[in-house]
Amino acid sequence: MLDTLLSPVVLFFALGAFAALLRSPMSVPQSFAKGLAIYLMMAIGLKGGVEMSQTAFSGQVFAVFGVAIVLSFGLPLIAYAALRKSSGLSRTDAAATAGHYGSISIVTFVAAIEALRLAGLPSSGYLIAIAAIMETPAIVTALWLALRGQKTDADAPALDRGELGREILLNASIVVLIGGLVIGFIAGKDGFVRLEPFFVAPFQGILCLFMLDMGLNAGRGLRRGWRALGLAPIAFGLYMPLIGASIAAALSLAIRLPAGDMALLMVLSGSASYIAVPAAMRLALPQSDPSVYLTLSLGVTFPFNIAFGIPLYIATAVWLSGAFG
Repeated sequence: MLDTLLSPVVLFFALGAFAALLRSPMSVPQSFAKGLAIYLMMAIGLKGGVEMSQTAFSGQVFAVFGVAIVLSFGLPLIAYAALRKSSGLSRTDAAATAGHYGSISIVTFVAAIEALRLAGLPSSGYLIAIAAIMETPAIVTALWLALRGQKTDADAPALDRGELGREILLNASIVVLIGGLVIGFIAGKDGFVRLEPFFVAPFQGILCLFMLDMGLNAGRGLRRGWRALGLAPIAFGLYMPLIGASIAAALSLAIRLPAGDMALLMVLSGSASYIAVPAAMRLALPQSDPSVYLTLSLGVTFPFNIAFGIPLYIATAVWLSGAFG
């Protein structure tokens, strides 16, 4: 845990958050940050596809896909109940926020893969596909929670549904991840050798640059939104990741996942989206308040997972695998 907390990835994130909290004018150009994100997702997708090309699909692999779908559909229900019971958020804001906690943070996932590498724990390439699959079901659950019991216009949704479908299924993270996964699977290990100088050696440095930008965004979001939210929603942003990760750990034990895969599934279940789900919520639930769900997902849960969650999930997965594996 100490090695992860003191890794350059976490320290660059802390530097960005610290600078933002002190109101530093430092910033990373938006187009450059998007380029870094595309590079990271492409690199992860390609490496995952190469690993998948060497992986035999078994009953356990299909079981993980089933568990991931159940988690993505189910975790927003738990998050919604917790928010409605403990906070003063409206049904719409609670539902929009809950959707973020069934979907995933790809940056948290990337940081977890690097932390596993530093810890010397192997993981399976197909977890990249699991990450992509978990983007969408949570959005569906969030919309159902927000719209149930409400009367809607039968004519208006047609165009909006099409736009919403594109936001959910064709957002950049899914396209690049799945595209990279397929290309890596087709190219295989031999084909990937020619790409290693670009996608392997520079990976850690580019990840540090990206984490610096994410630290700036998280710090600014926390600075702007924490007073308006109150203690109960902020506490939710800290305990909900632990609930999601704990459920994932129990299900991982049931299907006997190895420690590395268990840790990654815990990370996916404990993270909160701040890319795909906010875009979908702005389109489908424009009346919801972005300052609520973005502050919680990006300003509270994301830094918690980067600094404390990832090392805790890895340590827990290792312990559980040793105790019950």
